[in-house]
Amino acid sequence: MSTDELRANIELALQEIRPYLEADGGNISLIEITNDTVSVQLEGACLGCSVNQMTLKNGVEATIKRHAPQIKRVIEINGISF
Repeated sequence: MSTDELRANIELALQEIRPYLEADGGNISLIEITNDTVSVQLEGACLGCSVNQMTLKNGVEATIKRHAPQIKRVIEINGISF
């Protein structure tokens, strides 16, 4: 899979989960793809949410891995990693 295809697949995964985040006043942006790691930034209400770590692990990371199986982990740029 080319870099452009990988980025497109990850963006597709984020588009899939974005409506759930937006429903709670949040959002997510793709920051960087490095080797097998995706860096994202949580925005809006997601920043102070007490379940944002669970959202990253069970929602975002799982969805990204389904669209791009070569990704091994997703990190939030504020330092939360899984």
